[in-house]
Amino acid sequence: MAGLQVNLVSADREVWSGEATMVVARTTEGQIGILGGHEPMLAILASGKVRITRADGSTVEADADDGFLSVEHDTVMIVARDAALASSGSSR
Repeated sequence: MAGLQVNLVSADREVWSGEATMVVARTTEGQIGILGGHEPMLAILASGKVRITRADGSTVEADADDGFLSVEHDTVMIVARDAALASSGSSR
């Protein structure tokens, strides 16, 4: 399975960046799962959890409030008005 480069940023800082195998986020149209090879897209991010699965199987969870999510060439960019790693999530 192709890997993803994921960047999660809030209005004032980078929250998490790294390699992943899957990203699950909530959009205004519902929950979306992104794997390597996903078609390019742009979606409006709704408030909720973002779950990032790393190549080693561990997960990173963040709380994100409103923004957008884009996918292009196995790069996922999540820009939120406010975002922070959840207490159970692991950082880099």
